[in-house]
Amino acid sequence: MDVTAYSIRKIKEKVFLSAVFICAGLAVLPLLALLGYVLMRGFSSLSFDFFTHLPTPVGETGGGMANAIVGTFMIVGLASLISLPIGLMGGIWLAEWGSGKRGFLVRYTVDVMSGFPTIVFGIFAYVLFVLTMRRFSAIAGGFALGLIMIPYITKTTEEMVKMVPRTLKESALALGIPEWKAMLLVVFRTAWSGIFTGIMLAVARAAGETAPLLFTAFNNMFWNFRPDQPTASMTVQIYNYAISPFEEWNRLAWAGALTLVGMILLITIVVRKYSRRVVYG
Repeated sequence: MDVTAYSIRKIKEKVFLSAVFICAGLAVLPLLALLGYVLMRGFSSLSFDFFTHLPTPVGETGGGMANAIVGTFMIVGLASLISLPIGLMGGIWLAEWGSGKRGFLVRYTVDVMSGFPTIVFGIFAYVLFVLTMRRFSAIAGGFALGLIMIPYITKTTEEMVKMVPRTLKESALALGIPEWKAMLLVVFRTAWSGIFTGIMLAVARAAGETAPLLFTAFNNMFWNFRPDQPTASMTVQIYNYAISPFEEWNRLAWAGALTLVGMILLITIVVRKYSRRVVYG
């Protein structure tokens, strides 16, 4: 082997790998800078009271976002109840039987939904629920966030089901298992790890939305456990605190932003680490 040619190839390889690492670092740098800035501004404002107390009136120190944290889980839970059946069933149908014109129409609709500004879903939920019920509610907020989650869950489910080898399903059918059982117990179970990852990423996406909730769940400065009433959420509470002229509220906004980022980051890390261990059925 020519030593000179080998050395040139090694040099090219090192240059290419160095360029890849530099570009990857530049891509991650804005995220790290954002996380660092939020951590620097919000960490000093975190306390036990922040997670257990209600917001305080203007002029009083202290207080927290306990009701907003609970409200966020309530609204996102309602959104999951709406989006999971539609997204999972839609993705399975597209992967298995969506090859014709109907499949094209459904895929096109999903793509259009994923490109909509999220505030459009909020206005739609406002017209459908708020005007009908004549009040803001967690139901309306959950419906708006559910519409946001559906495209992500549908696409992820379709792609994960398509990655399952066809031989697995054919083997199950050859053993006399009904097709619906083969789909649930063989195909869906095999693809569940990736599907679960997509679901949790959709949950994290919905949990960070503000605009749809301004038109639907609105806000509430007190405890509320009824889904048909205005409900506080972390994103709206952060928005209200951030635009206020009061320094105390601005400080709590940074603390809320750090908490929300931490929750989403924790969800993402846990999903990445344990999604392979999740067993369906």
